[in-house]
Amino acid sequence: MKKLLTIGALLAGVTMAASAYADEIKPAVLYDLGGKFDKSFNEAAYTGAEQFKEDFGIEYRDFELQNDAQREQALRNFARRGMSPIIAIGFSQANALEKVAQEFPDLQFAIVDMVVDLPNVRSIVFKEHEGSYIVGMLAAMASETGTVGFVGGMDIPLIRKFACGYKQGALAANENVEVFQNMTGTTGAAWNDPVKGGELAKSQFDRGADVVYHAAGATGIGVLQAAADAGKLGIGVDSNQNALHPGSVLTSMLKRVDIAVYRTFEDAKDGLFEPGFEVLGLAEGGVDWALDENNAELISDEMKATVEQVTNQIVSGEIVVHDYMADQTCPF
Repeated sequence: MKKLLTIGALLAGVTMAASAYADEIKPAVLYDLGGKFDKSFNEAAYTGAEQFKEDFGIEYRDFELQNDAQREQALRNFARRGMSPIIAIGFSQANALEKVAQEFPDLQFAIVDMVVDLPNVRSIVFKEHEGSYIVGMLAAMASETGTVGFVGGMDIPLIRKFACGYKQGALAANENVEVFQNMTGTTGAAWNDPVKGGELAKSQFDRGADVVYHAAGATGIGVLQAAADAGKLGIGVDSNQNALHPGSVLTSMLKRVDIAVYRTFEDAKDGLFEPGFEVLGLAEGGVDWALDENNAELISDEMKATVEQVTNQIVSGEIVVHDYMADQTCPF
């Protein structure tokens, strides 16, 4: 597994576990709505936990939320059983995790996609806009109509961050490209509605789009199905979704939640767990794009060379991808 670069520990505190304690870790994962087999965000976390178990023979516990009310109860149940580290997947877990982590200061916690400012919590966020820029370029280069689309899940700044990076990348590849955008909803149900995802994608295809990128959790399964049904191209997210419809998924924007989970468990095992704040982008291997046997024929040598060059330019700082979260505007 790639090692992730911790770019800063912004919180005060010391390593929460000695080696003797680390040898007895009892890791746990709390998935967000959509479930661990959503083929996307949650499943990336599951993949990382499974890889850790395979590599080190250490079992972990997990739980799939069915509604928002279960968040705090599930975290507290893990904590009362002495589970540690406990990883909460998704920004919506922040309030519950903050409360429970304060109640159990001797346990280790982590959260993905949100910052919780406590001395026993590791906060892990990603530069999704950078990965979305890359797949936006690929979308525009692959498009034959000059029109591409985006379907988001819950309408929140985090998903607008995906959408803005995607649009910036598409415009970088084709300044005349048109980019459609739709969000699925304003509640947690927006992550698990593949029927609506398919309807939104079909609407974009009917209006001329021929490539649609989703950042919508399990809802995105419907987006990719609609693309396959229409003979168009979809773009997956978080996990590598190329194999869901070989030859119809242009690529997937990889958000390496699997590595974040694996690394957190491994650090706890080795007595190296530290609280703080990690930001993972292209330079740290936290985001990427997927190329494999399922989409190799869709990616030309020119496309590959272009995005490799642009990736290097983003890593070096020559190209700056706009971060919607910084000011919640998208100037493109």
